[in-house]
Amino acid sequence: MSGSEQSGPEPRIITERRGHVFLIGFNRPEKRNAADFALLQQLALAYGELERDPELRVGLVYAVGDHFTAGLDLADVGPRIGPDGLDMVPEGGIHPWQVDGRSVSKPVVMAVQGTCLTLGIELMLTSDISVAAESTRFGQIEVARGILPFGGATIRFPRAAGWGNAMRWLLTGDMFDAAEAHRIGLVQEVVPDGTQFDRALELAERVAAQAPLAVQATLANARTAVRDGAAAAEAELQPALARLAATEDSLIGMEAFVTRKPATFVGR
Repeated sequence: MSGSEQSGPEPRIITERRGHVFLIGFNRPEKRNAADFALLQQLALAYGELERDPELRVGLVYAVGDHFTAGLDLADVGPRIGPDGLDMVPEGGIHPWQVDGRSVSKPVVMAVQGTCLTLGIELMLTSDISVAAESTRFGQIEVARGILPFGGATIRFPRAAGWGNAMRWLLTGDMFDAAEAHRIGLVQEVVPDGTQFDRALELAERVAAQAPLAVQATLANARTAVRDGAAAAEAELQPALARLAATEDSLIGMEAFVTRKPATFVGR
């Protein structure tokens, strides 16, 4: 798969525009896509590009090679962890794990395969729809390395899977398979090996075909409910509806409903 390089002769992250979908690919297959500091920074910049460009409606995160990620490259990243943690977001970037108070306003779909450890699981938990190849193996193994998950798993894993299901894997560091990941809600679909990218792209393109402002408003309200509670989300529903009803896309959607023809939304 071709992609546009972001920086340097061998980019850790490759990106490609596929219509309104922004492909973001881990590109360190010789190291099982272990995340060194350069990969973390380039990933943050890719998320920043997704957020800023109004033509980009959905992100799709995938990985080149047999494995999604072996997790953090501790030999490279470990020495960079200071008294205040790890500063990995360059100017123009957005924290991919969104644990600094700022979130990407657009949906992200993920396709995973092979080995998916630690920060890979946390990226799935941060994203909105995940597709896994059936032979994928998962592990939240930080406790076996003497650290804790710092990309949001302690926050999002219990919310997604339930307390006991999350602690079963967070506190033991044991590996689990795609069937278990699906059972506990970590992934939404399990597909035959080699088809995970195509299925994730199909879902991303399906989302991208909807009215983008409506998609973003839906995502924002659901996040408000999770972060601030049902009452806060309820208070935003009618104002959000009024804003969307005044958009050009709302007129396009109504016309499509009346004429029974597909809508082509413009994001205004």
